[in-house]
Amino acid sequence: MFNPEMETLSIFDKEKLQLFRLQETLARVYSKVPYYKEKLSEKGIRVGDIKKVSDITKLPFTKKQDLRDNYPYGLFAEPIENIARMHASSGTSGKPTVVSYTKNDLRVWSELIARAITAAGGNKGDVFQNAYGYGLFTGGLGLHYGAELLGAAVVPISGGNTERQILSIQDFKPRGIGCTPSYALNIAEKMIDLGLDSRNNSLRYGIFGAEPWSEAMREKLEELLDIKAVDIYGLSEIMGPGVSVECHEAQDGLHIADDHFLVEVIDPKTLQPVEDGNDGELVFTTLTKEAFPLIRYRTGDISSIHREPCRCGRTTTRMSRVKGRTDDMIIIRGVNVFPSEIERTLLQIEGLSPHYQIRLSKEGPMDCAELYVEVCDELYMGINQDLNHEKVRMLERQIKHEIKSACLVSVKTVIGSPKSLPRSEGKAVRILDQRKPGPLMFS
Repeated sequence: MFNPEMETLSIFDKEKLQLFRLQETLARVYSKVPYYKEKLSEKGIRVGDIKKVSDITKLPFTKKQDLRDNYPYGLFAEPIENIARMHASSGTSGKPTVVSYTKNDLRVWSELIARAITAAGGNKGDVFQNAYGYGLFTGGLGLHYGAELLGAAVVPISGGNTERQILSIQDFKPRGIGCTPSYALNIAEKMIDLGLDSRNNSLRYGIFGAEPWSEAMREKLEELLDIKAVDIYGLSEIMGPGVSVECHEAQDGLHIADDHFLVEVIDPKTLQPVEDGNDGELVFTTLTKEAFPLIRYRTGDISSIHREPCRCGRTTTRMSRVKGRTDDMIIIRGVNVFPSEIERTLLQIEGLSPHYQIRLSKEGPMDCAELYVEVCDELYMGINQDLNHEKVRMLERQIKHEIKSACLVSVKTVIGSPKSLPRSEGKAVRILDQRKPGPLMFS
């Protein structure tokens, strides 16, 4: 562990620390952020009203739209002269969300990334290949400074240029790598295309995040690259990567940094808390952020939490792998479906590559969802590259049956040749919406 004292707190000590820091955060936002002062005053809430951690349910939620409405600096709790760095979202669906950090915020962030890399199996003296994108996206710089704090030698290669990524692995012999899981898969496949043994490398662990991925994808990555593949979670609004991470010992839930973030899970429709172990929307409150504190921020991510100590020795709250986002969920004939559920099913079907895309279009007045997949190289060569072969027809029937059984929906399926779908050099595009903007509901 990088910080055993904080990662093994007792329940009593954890809640005592969280309450103290929650009260400090409320005092900060009340005095420094007019938006929160107004919201808290509307509810008649004073800092002294929060006497225990569970009182957090008295506080108002914060939504992404609130960040956009206060663009760019309206939610900052520090003047610009105290800001050391700013990050922002892409703003593809409206104004970007802008977040900020003081020097102390950056120090805390680096420590939490160092904790995360240690949990993944990293050590001081490692070479760490950072293939997350650098820039306004928080992934690249977040992992970079945390790896340096740990004492690793960072290869700041960023995303893309896959052949160069492979050359770096061959020459610099990194022990760890960080990137999206879909890009790690792309790297492994490119190794094989180049005639290399993708398992014969120096890598021992991979820290993969920034997109939902399934247990089946983990198994595929571990098989192809001969590594321990761990999930890391974060979002720019709360901090960036490092809010939680799996440990390499158990790979059974992501350890949340409880000393810096207070987590809740709510029903996204009723906004009421759900019991531990049940899926709902993750809600985070920052406990130590100086520049950009957030109260009960609705992430849109679907997960569950449990609080039993892990066999790695950590006592932190653990969250399940993110199942999907509330805005990624599609409704097919009244059934809620997340792309990650489809991924998990497809990766268990022999004869398919681990790539897929759901394309949304219109057929007259009706919305239509089609699933595009690829056959693997072995099957493609075995059928003499004939996609009309009976084995392909059998595979199509199997796909429809398995998805119907697992996801309770029927989908149109299009099977293509190997490499017919685009490969990711960052976040994979799993849903391609070719309709006009509107709710994701399909028949």
